Amino acid sequence: MMSLINKGTLADLSAAAKDSPRLRKNLNFHASNESACHRLLNALEPGTYVQPHRHSDVEKDETMIVLSGRFGVLIFDETGKITSQAVLAADGHLGINIPAGAFHSMVALESGSVFFESKAGPYVPLSDSEKASWAPAEGEPGSEAYLTKMVACFNEV
Repeated sequence: MMSLINKGTLADLSAAAKDSPRLRKNLNFHASNESACHRLLNALEPGTYVQPHRHSDVEKDETMIVLSGRFGVLIFDETGKITSQAVLAADGHLGINIPAGAFHSMVALESGSVFFESKAGPYVPLSDSEKASWAPAEGEPGSEAYLTKMVACFNEV
């Protein structure tokens, strides 16, 4: 079945993200977690914490295109040092391709932020080696402080 994406779709998804305890919500277009290609809309609200992570599978490059709002993207080295950062916005840098193996995270810089994401399937939960050992996991003590530190990287941008 055909799926049209419009401003109402983005607004509804953003509203669902605001109501979610994690302050994020996705809308999948792929049939299942086992699908070879994952395509989805991902809404993030300010205050959501995405633990820095990487995808070790060489086929798991991650491509993101902003549809609304603003995001800050951070790339880290193996020790947690930020090696690059970018602001993605519908009126600026529209997207990014993050190569497999690169530690990364993103923060929502304004409410109503939604991006389209595509990466290879199937879905496989992150292994311990794919989660940044130098950053707290979601919900762990220190995760709010780490999020504040990541957001601060974009305060002057």
